[in-house]
Amino acid sequence: MSKNVDFLYWNMPAETLLHTLGSDQAGLTTDAAQQRLLDHGLNQLKATTQRAAWQLFFGQFKNPIVLILLFATAISALLADWMEALIIFLIVLGSAFLSFLQEYGAGNGIEKLRARVATKTTIFRDGEPVALPVEQVVPGDVVLLAAGSLIPADGVVLDAKDFYVNQAVLTGETFPVQKQPGVVPADAILPERTNAVLMGSNVRSGNATVLIVATGAATEFGQVAHRLLVRPPETDFERGIRRFGYLLSEIMFVLVLIVFAVNIYLAEPVLDSLLFSIALAVGLTPQLLPAIISLTLAKGARLMAANGVIVRRLEAIENFGSMDILCTDKTGTITEGVVQLDGALDAIGCPSDTLFRYAYLNAYFETGLANPLDEAITAHRQLDIEDVQKLDEIPYDFVRKRLSIVVQSTQSPEAAPLLITKGALDNILAVCTQVQVGETVVTLDADQLAAVQQRYVAWSELGYRVLGVATKLLPRQAAYERDVETGLIFQGFLLFLDPPKANVRETVADLAALGVLILLVVRTRKPFFHSRPGNGLLIAGLLIGAVTLVLPYSPLSMLLGFAPLSISVLLALAGITLLHVAASEIAKHYFYRYARG
Repeated sequence: MSKNVDFLYWNMPAETLLHTLGSDQAGLTTDAAQQRLLDHGLNQLKATTQRAAWQLFFGQFKNPIVLILLFATAISALLADWMEALIIFLIVLGSAFLSFLQEYGAGNGIEKLRARVATKTTIFRDGEPVALPVEQVVPGDVVLLAAGSLIPADGVVLDAKDFYVNQAVLTGETFPVQKQPGVVPADAILPERTNAVLMGSNVRSGNATVLIVATGAATEFGQVAHRLLVRPPETDFERGIRRFGYLLSEIMFVLVLIVFAVNIYLAEPVLDSLLFSIALAVGLTPQLLPAIISLTLAKGARLMAANGVIVRRLEAIENFGSMDILCTDKTGTITEGVVQLDGALDAIGCPSDTLFRYAYLNAYFETGLANPLDEAITAHRQLDIEDVQKLDEIPYDFVRKRLSIVVQSTQSPEAAPLLITKGALDNILAVCTQVQVGETVVTLDADQLAAVQQRYVAWSELGYRVLGVATKLLPRQAAYERDVETGLIFQGFLLFLDPPKANVRETVADLAALGVLILLVVRTRKPFFHSRPGNGLLIAGLLIGAVTLVLPYSPLSMLLGFAPLSISVLLALAGITLLHVAASEIAKHYFYRYARG
């Protein structure tokens, strides 16, 4: 656990704060950082180790249906039906063990995966910037942040340029706020601390050097998280199973009372009546249901594992199958997770070495958010740029969606600096007033804009990720701010290769329909078609079957949430039903032949 911060760091000058924390602009030494890691602990809110194996195993028995089956085991043992008790117990134990193996194995896999993809941040150690896991950040560290960075801990800004941070998770502010060096009043609340950055927030634009003052549970985010500790949300599948378990419990309780009351009314012995009613209720429990659920979900987990997806909790598979649309962020990758530059084309779609040089300079000199698109540009082809120097940079941010670099030729120092801007095509076009067509620069009018957009749509439909590049000659001056980004000349394009939820009511209806069917089979020792059932049972079976078939096609279907079934599904259901009846008849035949003699 981190130690609490007992000083108003936002109200202290940077030099004083550095002295207080025993640090300087070059950061900590490796030895000092290791000692502070021992003193303050890892920079995390809680341990990430998974529960012990025995905790995972016994956690599988919290399912209401499993508890009902364990109760059934106890009743069977009480009635001296040892074989029944053993069978039910083995079913429950096997189901729990299967779920345990899946969760335990997935947990180990996740820990290994977490170690491979651990979030890192750039920290000054021994005066040099190094990328280290965020868990190793300690008070006194000096870290580098850029657009897209997650802020690893609470700190104070030492140096910044166009540095905007989204801290809505802590303050509720709608828009990113600018952070800059300085001192703010001691009584400033979180939104007013313009020199402080907070764990849990993220950088929207610009870059900064930050001094870390608090880590782990000592951060503002850590204190909020400690007050809001809650259990993971229950999945729809877990909720459905829980409600189904409660429903079974209620049915069993009511059934015991009714059967017991009827037997007492008929002057049957009290103890025999009680044991008979309990045994009848236990007989209604779906003894194979936990095993069927575990086997089915485990099969799904294996199929997903074959495609590189780790399933930690089997119950999550049903939620995954319930999704109609899965939304993820667009990384620009297709299959291998690698982005490649396919071409640098001018405004009329012809390959352009000049355009590629502009894009190369922009990507090479960019110092903010590292991204695979810039890496793809610099890896596409190496250029000699020794005669070019960088004068300034306007970092990428997620509002402008553009990155601008100001460069100048070292061989012609009297030449005007050149602004090169690269980014999302619409955002580039929004600040362009001209377009370069061949060797000629013309006005970017409606016709030219339509032609550019038409090419963009055509390439996008082919699966390319398309960026725009624009340039502008600038007057000679010391600094270049955002207001220079109007009146640019559009240069061209960069092309980069780049099941239903469980419903308890429906389950009960299914069981009711199937139960009536099975009653027709197991009510007699003979084959069911050789023994005519009673009028009540026959009429009930016919009515339930008719209602089941007609309801999805009736006006009530929309009200009840039903949908008509296709012929293929109806035929499949009929086949499953016939197989179920055949299996029941075979089981009944062998039961009466061998078990009863």
